[in-house]
Amino acid sequence: MKLDIFLVGVGGQGILTIGELISEAASRQSIAVNFFPTRGMAQRGGFVKAQLRLGREVVGPIIHEKGADMVVAMEISETLKAIRYIKEGGEVVLFGERWEPTAVMLKKAPYPAIEEVKQQVFKAGARLIYLDPQQLPLYDHQPVAPNLYILGALMRHTGLKEILTIQGCEEAIVSHWKHGAEANLFAFQAGLQAKV
Repeated sequence: MKLDIFLVGVGGQGILTIGELISEAASRQSIAVNFFPTRGMAQRGGFVKAQLRLGREVVGPIIHEKGADMVVAMEISETLKAIRYIKEGGEVVLFGERWEPTAVMLKKAPYPAIEEVKQQVFKAGARLIYLDPQQLPLYDHQPVAPNLYILGALMRHTGLKEILTIQGCEEAIVSHWKHGAEANLFAFQAGLQAKV
């Protein structure tokens, strides 16, 4: 099975870590993987995107418009930049966090309403999986890492579960963090139970 995933967010959210963990889990299962991250001008708060292609022995780095099976977005407004990449019948996973860019904070541009984003997803003919940031569970009195929670939700609610195993993802998490693996595994497992 082949799966092309377009990831978007802002610096500091951990969107690239999702791609790294999926890549590592795929490698552990001997699945061909190509991961192409891109950072914006500002590392923290700047636009971040990545393309992740699974199950392709020979592949170029570009997912063309209407070519992605899945879009994973960790910020509401950044989702609008990625919708053009989703193919009809694809899946858009949106973690509804709001990071207002400077133009919005200075009242020079409006921030898109969540309903506008949802309409664009439906207009593209894609399925929306919405994860509410207010529903993040707590670990040691702090909200869990959103990116690990999202990875868990991807493994429960999307076609990614047809390619990767939960065990493979958990092994990638433990390998990625020598310290703090327990908290990150908790976040991942909470995502597996996420209601969408």
